[in-house]
Amino acid sequence: MKEKRFTSLKEFYPFYLTEHQNLTSRILHFIGTALLILSLITGILFHNWRFIVAIPFIGYGFAWVGHFFFEKNKPATFQYPAYSLASDFMLFWDLLNGKQPFKVK
Repeated sequence: MKEKRFTSLKEFYPFYLTEHQNLTSRILHFIGTALLILSLITGILFHNWRFIVAIPFIGYGFAWVGHFFFEKNKPATFQYPAYSLASDFMLFWDLLNGKQPFKVK
């Protein structure tokens, strides 16, 4: 069977949510994105490039632990890097404002 190809973020995000059902995985994604944002702000404020360099390790580190050990699936980053990155921030915001629950029923 041919795999569906996503052509927009609006179309991709519901799929992204199905790949992020596990409570621990969602918490890890949330923490990783929060630390990524904090690292970016810190790097800019203190003119310290090490915080900027750490961003992909922080973001992907937390997310990939969530996928490989808790979701037991392959991160969408490998096939849809831009949509996946945007969706990480969308999920972070949706979790922060309560639009998405941490625990999916």
